[in-house]
Amino acid sequence: MELPRFILADNTDCPEDIFVIHTEFPRFIINLKDDEIELWDDLEGADEEELSMQVAQFIEEASEFYDEEMNKYSE
Repeated sequence: MELPRFILADNTDCPEDIFVIHTEFPRFIINLKDDEIELWDDLEGADEEELSMQVAQFIEEASEFYDEEMNKYSE
């Protein structure tokens, strides 16, 4: 099975939260409500500066993905 790069998720126990799952390395889930990130991959030995820049870019892309998905629902 090939997964999409981003997956939108929610949970009725957290009705105010909006989650986006990034399925490629580094895999993570972000709560767009507060930009809290949970990384799922072990990043030991990774270049912290490079990783920080990548994660910042992925956060921006996750937000764009969410906006695009919401536009599709409203059409």
